[in-house]
Amino acid sequence: MKHLLATAGIVALTACSQQGEVYRSYFSEAGSLVDGGNFGNANMNNQLVMTGERGYVHDLSNRFSDEVLSTVNFAFNSAQLDETARDTLRTQATWIRQFPEVRFKVYGHTDAVGSEGYNKRLGLRRAQAVVAYLSTQGISRSRLEALVSFGETQPLIVTQGRERRNRRTVTEVSGFIKSHPMVMDGKYAEVVYREYIESAKPASDLIIVKEGSASESN
Repeated sequence: MKHLLATAGIVALTACSQQGEVYRSYFSEAGSLVDGGNFGNANMNNQLVMTGERGYVHDLSNRFSDEVLSTVNFAFNSAQLDETARDTLRTQATWIRQFPEVRFKVYGHTDAVGSEGYNKRLGLRRAQAVVAYLSTQGISRSRLEALVSFGETQPLIVTQGRERRNRRTVTEVSGFIKSHPMVMDGKYAEVVYREYIESAKPASDLIIVKEGSASESN
């Protein structure tokens, strides 16, 4: 009997607790019970989608990867840039300078030879080498948003041996500089399609007058 009374009491307390939550929710701010602390992240995501920023970042990322070789490769156990890598980075820098409103990330990778910890550090050194070289080409380090190392965790070629194609860095568009006037005005499309807009302008505003045309008009 005592056991039944105790069980009934627990059930009653649970019901009261649930009713109390419902009661408090009636007088509380909407969503206060369902917000688990992640509402801000979802709200930011919605903001990016509504303003179109996320889509424009994606479009600009596609342009960069289509128009520029975004990857450079390294010798085994090395973070030194060879002449081929420097040539690729000079091309990247030329493209990046056209878009002063845009931020970039450089991701470092290695092959699977060696320990995971060592390879993560090696991937970071490779990313740092790329950032250092881009900075010599007139790119502000503040625009290279982060140095990230995936080490050996994202191989292009799945193998436990040495593989040059896995020893690489990848440069990617990561977002926009919020303080830039065009970005503050929400002119993302003008940034993404700037080159196309410029190419639509006439090569010159000068009017070409053929010899003898003046006399012919008299």
